Amino acid sequence: MFSFFNKKREKEQEVDSDVTGSLSITTDIHSHILPGIDDGSPDIETSLRLVKGIYNLGIRKSIATPHVISDMFRNTPETINAALNKLKEACTNAGIDIELSAAAEYMLDDYFVTLLATDKSQLLKIHGNIILTEQSYATPTGNLNEIAFELITQGFKPIMAHPERYFYYHDDHENFYHLKDMGFLLQVNLLSLIGYYGPAVTKAAKFLFKENLVDLVGTDMHHLKHLALLQKKENQHLWQQYFEGKMYNDLSQI
Repeated sequence: MFSFFNKKREKEQEVDSDVTGSLSITTDIHSHILPGIDDGSPDIETSLRLVKGIYNLGIRKSIATPHVISDMFRNTPETINAALNKLKEACTNAGIDIELSAAAEYMLDDYFVTLLATDKSQLLKIHGNIILTEQSYATPTGNLNEIAFELITQGFKPIMAHPERYFYYHDDHENFYHLKDMGFLLQVNLLSLIGYYGPAVTKAAKFLFKENLVDLVGTDMHHLKHLALLQKKENQHLWQQYFEGKMYNDLSQI
């Protein structure tokens, strides 16, 4: 039986993972390419297409960062590493020579605070002591200062994922400086610069670049539609303009 949803799925599957180009970075530190454990790739076949796609765009190291959210995706090192090993094996069998590792994108909620206080060995890092965090899109984290202080004093270097996407920061850009003052590194999504999340997000992302507040960038790739946008030459040319003269995502320099 044919349906609108089947048609939509067929259209998504028209993405050509053999398209080549350049994202102007060789390491992606934020994506949702692990199969079946959050709102990213639903299965190993999709994960392979996403990995092949970013490999052909110049990515040679990808750090998958599945969500850890108390009431939605309570992933653990066990669930994350199991999905990572499955993807690694599939990439090897498919002949895709990319370095894959995994950390997590931690929502700054009560569950995270509990982990930080009682079992920080469960926290997966991007590299060294660098940890990726995020806030709710609906409301700011009420105890953000306290969490930041605890992270810093315990030796972590926290990244705030996609600060440009938090609408409650858009009316006062001093919030971005405050994040830096608290000790957060700021990571901007590539898709924010091309209008994918709307004009207000694009404006905020451009401000962050203009003020040299951006420390890292990421694809935050969840699905084939994201890959298709990353493959567009006009988008790649835009990113090259922003990245000119600066190398992003060299984690050894952070």
